[in-house]
Amino acid sequence: MIDQPVLKLGLPKGSLQDATFNLFRKAGYRFVVHSSRSYFPATDDPELEAMLLRPQEMARYVADGVLDAGLTGHDYIVESGAEVAEVAELTYSKATARPYRWVLAVPGDSPIQAPCDLQGKRIATELVNVTRQYLRRHGVEASVEFSWGATEVKVPYLADAIVEGTETGNTLREHGLRIVDTVLESTTRLIANRTAFQDAWKREKMENIALMLRGALGAEGMVGLKMNVPRANLKAVTQILPAMKNPTVAPLADEGWVALETILPEPTVRDLIPKLKRAGAEGLVEYPLNKVIP
Repeated sequence: MIDQPVLKLGLPKGSLQDATFNLFRKAGYRFVVHSSRSYFPATDDPELEAMLLRPQEMARYVADGVLDAGLTGHDYIVESGAEVAEVAELTYSKATARPYRWVLAVPGDSPIQAPCDLQGKRIATELVNVTRQYLRRHGVEASVEFSWGATEVKVPYLADAIVEGTETGNTLREHGLRIVDTVLESTTRLIANRTAFQDAWKREKMENIALMLRGALGAEGMVGLKMNVPRANLKAVTQILPAMKNPTVAPLADEGWVALETILPEPTVRDLIPKLKRAGAEGLVEYPLNKVIP
């Protein structure tokens, strides 16, 4: 018997875990963790062997070949300095579809207004190497200290400024902090071990996963809409639809009618359906989408 090939895939444990599992589910891959202490999710794909790891560690284990591929943030790839191949950028995070930002923040009444004002100051952050690179780009010398968490509370008593990650900035504002500058924008990346990426089977498997994940992300906030339209009203109906792409139009058994189908942003449908109905469309059906692949 020939052993079935397996791709060793690292999935992020922690705040990004639920969003990642949901994304994979929409892409057609199901992972189940049977215990909160388990690091090896079960999956319905026999060609995958998954392991949960903190995103901060992922790039290093992928680079070392412990894993063939993994998902982690661009921020932690840069921070680790790990040499990996990037398979795909996947713009999603734990709460929004925005890129995750690492920002320089100070107390609201701090005299620090720009990076140059950090000269000789003390900065607390979990992203030490990235922060030092940022300071070098601005020609500033300052002390950068690793923060083990609760970084927001370390100013002004333990540090003059912090570099902290945020999606919305709400937590920083709640702590009375002011954002001075963006140090790094980060999105989730599917990365690969460089040797594994040269293996034809593993590379195709990774690229297949990337295609399906991008398709699932492409369907976020989108719905399908189909309807029947009298041919005499077709021009009036199509003029109402957004001009992003032409809808699919197919003939019906009744030669006086056509079936029309299109994909639209979900928030627009509530305003479009009444207009389409008044323009002569009938049998309108809105349906959810799992994947949209260009």
